[in-house]
Amino acid sequence: TLSTPWGTLTDVHVMIFIGFGFLMTFLKRYGFSSVGGNLLLAAFGLQWGLLTQGFWHLTDGKIKINIFKIINADFSTATVLISFGAVLGKTSLVQLLIMTVLEIGIFAINEHLVANVFEANDVGASMIIHAFGAYFGLAVARVLYRPGLKNGHENDGSVYHSDLFAMIGTVFLWMFWPSFNSAIAEPGYTQLMAVINTYLSLAACVVSAYAISCLVEHKGKLDMVHIQNATLAGGVAVGTCADMNIGPFGAMLIGFVAGIISTLGFKYLSPILAAKLGIQDTCGVHNLHGMPGILGGLAGIVAVALGKKDGKAAMQAAALASSLGFALVGGIITGFIMKLPFWAQPPDQNCFDDSIYWEVTKNENTDRKPLKQIGLHDCFSSGVNILKGNM
Repeated sequence: TLSTPWGTLTDVHVMIFIGFGFLMTFLKRYGFSSVGGNLLLAAFGLQWGLLTQGFWHLTDGKIKINIFKIINADFSTATVLISFGAVLGKTSLVQLLIMTVLEIGIFAINEHLVANVFEANDVGASMIIHAFGAYFGLAVARVLYRPGLKNGHENDGSVYHSDLFAMIGTVFLWMFWPSFNSAIAEPGYTQLMAVINTYLSLAACVVSAYAISCLVEHKGKLDMVHIQNATLAGGVAVGTCADMNIGPFGAMLIGFVAGIISTLGFKYLSPILAAKLGIQDTCGVHNLHGMPGILGGLAGIVAVALGKKDGKAAMQAAALASSLGFALVGGIITGFIMKLPFWAQPPDQNCFDDSIYWEVTKNENTDRKPLKQIGLHDCFSSGVNILKGNM
């Protein structure tokens, strides 16, 4: 085997708690809520995931816990964290906890249907995690649409240092994605194949994302939003096919296409979704997880039809349809529940701002005169006078 189950769990943990958490710190005044909220939802969600997933695999009426079930519980929280990205900055922690309970419950039903009824292959979870989480979150975002934000919000944006923090999440996710896609693959050659396919898909994705970003941006410059997100789309898209014998070219082709559609989605599709459909997707999860997740599902259908893996193409198609259907219907229902007035949803003017829920240190400049205004001479003189007084 490539690594111990404990090593794999640690890698997945890094993605869940560091990768997803820091990827969402791009908002200039919402870093506490991004990382802190991510920690709360993941910690709560993995406990609930153990129960909801364990319900389908009872042993003498009890839920047996092992390292692989813990890894699967981490997977269940990933769906919530993806959906979290769609509504980032516009919901309270109470609303997000409600979403966690409902989404993981629906996820467990769909996962059981895909894995045990359809017997479809989705080792890297392009369909059951990424596509499901993205469209669930988009459905919630549509129900929670805020007309007051249609022209934007002053805090719905990044600054230089917040984009750097977000890149920390990108790099950690990119590094550990092969572990994520191979975590539940059969040990040995199949697991190795999942690692290699993911590795190559990610590499090709980076190249295409950089290239397209240069082509579509002003004066051929790179857009940090594209680099933070679209460079990861290859890991999402190759997930379903990760343990299939698609060859290096197949893996790289999937990653290359994923990088293109993700970058174009951020540039052109997200504004259309917001303006025409009322879907205010804060993190652009449709471009990173939604469309690449569908691409992964379609690639899985083709790969199984070509005999790259045992199974039925029709069941792969059913798995994709099931994941999208449960996500959209479940997300709409969850959105209406979250919209109830007693969940402390923040008003429009307080969106994307940590200070409504967190103790935030005030800007030093509001509490004291800047050093350059006081003058170094005054500082040293004050220090000398203090010393004289103590002598």
